[in-house]
Amino acid sequence: MKCRWSGIPFGIACTLVLVGCSGTDQSATAPASAAAPTIKPVSAAATDTLAHYDGYGDTRFGMDEAAFDRAWAGELKGAPGPDSTCFYKTPKWVKSPREFTFMFEGGRFVRYDVGTAKEVAPGGGRVGMDEARIRTLYGERVEAQPHKYVAGAKYLRVAAPQGDGVVVFETDAQGKVTRWHAGVPPQVDYVENCG
Repeated sequence: MKCRWSGIPFGIACTLVLVGCSGTDQSATAPASAAAPTIKPVSAAATDTLAHYDGYGDTRFGMDEAAFDRAWAGELKGAPGPDSTCFYKTPKWVKSPREFTFMFEGGRFVRYDVGTAKEVAPGGGRVGMDEARIRTLYGERVEAQPHKYVAGAKYLRVAAPQGDGVVVFETDAQGKVTRWHAGVPPQVDYVENCG
């Protein structure tokens, strides 16, 4: 077969012709160099979230407040009290702090809390899922602990595959996730917000 398509390199033109032929076993006739690379599908949960084990969006745990504000580049509400070492900031779009907050302690970004199904946790978990689904997503990394205040409820702690980050899913007594937070120890394990 001769390929004479002006402006198209010989190898690409021949590959296009082979791909366009129906009933031809392409793997047997296409040269090895023209074979398409194997692409593994990526789940939507892995790509459609700003939540990470090491921060949120362009922010990273450990940033001081000024670096965090620059990385966030949006309007934030909240500031430390006169004698406070731990406090929260919320993005302007947050209607209630229960929906979404950033925790700072000792002048550093250490955790973010989520109480809405709009946000997807690193690894795919979210508010409204049941414990079985969380265990399916995160496997043996899930460590369950009893809830401090709600009988039958749990904290499902998931350490990052690499690094210090942790996600904690909080369930109700029926095993449904009601909220979750991500951060670094020890703050990620605080049960009563700022310790």
